[in-house]
Amino acid sequence: MPTIAKSDSYQTVITTFEMTPGTCQDLLDELTAAYEEFISRQPGFIAAGLHVNDAQTRIANYSQWERREDFLAMLRSEEMRRRNRRINELCKSFEPVMYDVVATFD
Repeated sequence: MPTIAKSDSYQTVITTFEMTPGTCQDLLDELTAAYEEFISRQPGFIAAGLHVNDAQTRIANYSQWERREDFLAMLRSEEMRRRNRRINELCKSFEPVMYDVVATFD
């Protein structure tokens, strides 16, 4: 489970996907398979979560990595490039963005 906490050592990546309700479940299936079969087994992977809005038009993915380089290596792998081509067919757009957690509130 992802832990949201200020840390100088973790890389946080938030990816948003825009799709139609008709492709939401297909995209969720692809993302789930990618995490179960490949991403979660990559060096530096810590945790991730998938979130879907009520209208099934957006998915938000929160993932944590030990280092920025670990995430980039996974993203640039042939396996993930192949998977991203399929994911791209199921959505209007998607964009992974790297963030640093600067504050949390309980």
